[in-house]
Amino acid sequence: MHLSNGFEYLAIVLVIAGFIAAVTAAASDVRQDRINVLNFGAKTDGSTDATDAIQAAIDACHQQGGGEVSFPPGTYLCGSLHLKSHVALYLAHGAKILTSTDDSDFDTYEKLDFPNDADHETTFFHFALIWGEDIENIAILGTGMIDGNRTKRGGPKPIALKRCRQVTIKDISIVNAPNYAISLLGTDYVNIDGVTIRNCFCDGIDPDCCRHVHIANCQIESRDDAIVPKASFSLGYRRSTEYLTVTNCQLATTCNAFKLGTESGGDFKFITVSNCVFYNLEQSDLPSSGIALESVDGAHIDGIAISNISMQNVEAPIFLRLGNRGRDMDVATPGTLKNVIISNITATGAIRACQVAGIPGHPVAGVTLDNIQVCFRGGGARELAQREIPEQIAKYPESSMFGELPVYGLYCRHATGLKARNLQFSLESSDLRHALVFEDVQFLELESLTAPAIEGAVATIDLRQVKHALITKCLVTPGNELFLKISGQQSANISLRANELSGAKRIFELEPGVSDAVISVE
Repeated sequence: MHLSNGFEYLAIVLVIAGFIAAVTAAASDVRQDRINVLNFGAKTDGSTDATDAIQAAIDACHQQGGGEVSFPPGTYLCGSLHLKSHVALYLAHGAKILTSTDDSDFDTYEKLDFPNDADHETTFFHFALIWGEDIENIAILGTGMIDGNRTKRGGPKPIALKRCRQVTIKDISIVNAPNYAISLLGTDYVNIDGVTIRNCFCDGIDPDCCRHVHIANCQIESRDDAIVPKASFSLGYRRSTEYLTVTNCQLATTCNAFKLGTESGGDFKFITVSNCVFYNLEQSDLPSSGIALESVDGAHIDGIAISNISMQNVEAPIFLRLGNRGRDMDVATPGTLKNVIISNITATGAIRACQVAGIPGHPVAGVTLDNIQVCFRGGGARELAQREIPEQIAKYPESSMFGELPVYGLYCRHATGLKARNLQFSLESSDLRHALVFEDVQFLELESLTAPAIEGAVATIDLRQVKHALITKCLVTPGNELFLKISGQQSANISLRANELSGAKRIFELEPGVSDAVISVE
C-alpha cells in the first residue's frame, strides 16, 4: 500500500484499534449479561447441594439489572430457588436441575389470610423447586431438564409462578413431577412453547386465574389432567382466566386432556384450542374426557372455540357440564356455559357418549358441535335406553358421573340453542341404545347425521321434552328399525326436512300423550 504520509497510516491504525475496542466492549457486555452458575460454586455431580450457589447467581443477575443465568451440562441438586425479575434461567443441552428428595430443602406453604376450598396443590406455590411471586420479565429456557426426582404424587412443584407478568418457558423438559409441572396463579402474558413433560404424577400445565397465555408445541404425558385452566379462589378473590390459546400439542393422560375447571369460581372467556392430538398413556386407564368444559362453582364460560383435534382411546371425547357445587360460595349459585364451538373432531376407541348437560332451569346455551367423527366401542344393552339419569347437580363433574347412559353417541340435557352438524358415528360392536338423546332441549338444529343401523336397537334419535327442533339432511342406513322417537307432553314444533329416510322401517314414533301436531315431515 502506498501512503502519502505518516498521518494517513496513523489514521488507519486508529480506526482499526477503535473497531477492536468496540468489539471487545460488546463482547464484554454480553459476558456481563450472562452469569455462569459454576462461577458461584455450583457443583455438577448431582449429589452436592447447589441451591445456595445457584441462588447467589440469580440474585447477582437481578442486582445488575437482569440477564441470563446459565447452567452448563451437568446435574445440579437443588431445593427451592427464588426466581427474580428480569432474570432468565438457561439450561444448556445436558444440564439437569435435580430436585432434592428432602422436603426440608424447600420453602413451606405460604400463610393465607382467607379461606380457600381448593386443595393444597392448587392453593400453594412456595413449596416448589423454582418459584416466583410478584415478579416480571422472567424466563426458563434451553433444552436442558428439570427432574422432579419422585416416583409418586406428593412433593414440590417443579415451576410455580404467582402473580407474575411477562413469562417465557421454552424448550425445556420436565420429568417425574410429583405436583403440577407448570403451575401459574394470577400470572399474565405467558408464552409456553416447545416444552416436554413426561412421567408427571399430577397435572401438566395449570393456568389458574391467568390472562394472555399461549401454550404451543408441547408434549405432555400426565397421570392427571394434561392442560387444565382453572379459576380458583387461591388469590383470595375471584379472577377470570381469559385470552388463552393452546395449539399444536400432544396430550397423553389418564384423566382429561384439556379441561376448563373443575376449580371454576372465576370466569373462562376467549379461549381457543386447535391442532392437537389426545391419547391415553400406555398400560394405564383411559382418559375420562378429551375435551371437558365444566362450570360448577358459579363460573361463566363464554366464547370457547376448539377445532382440529384427533383423539385415540378416550372414554368420552366431549364433556360439557354446567352444575352447582358452589365451592367458595356462601350460597351455591349456578354460572353459565354458552357460546361454545367444537369442530373437526375425530376420535376412535370411545366408550362413553359425548355429553352436554346443564341443570333444570339453567341450560347450556349456544353450543355448536360440527364435523364430529367418532368410532365407539359399543356393547350397550337395549334396556339401558330406558334408564332414568340422576341430575347430580352438586356432584364433582366428570364424564362418568351419570353412570350408564341410554345413548352411545351424544347425550344432551337442559340445553338451548344447540346446533349439532355433520355427525358421523360408527361402532366396533353392536349397541342397542339410542345414537342420540335430547332431553329438555329448545331450539335444536340437527343436521347431517350418519349412524349405523343395528338390528333390534331402539330409535336412533330420542327426543324428550324437546321444543323447536329442526332435523335435516340425515342419511338413514338401510335396516334402521326406528329413526325418531318423541316423548313428553311439552314436546312441540319438531320438523323433519330434506332427510333421506328410505332406509328406516319406521320414521317416527310418538309416545302416549304426545299429539300428532308435534311433528311435521317433509
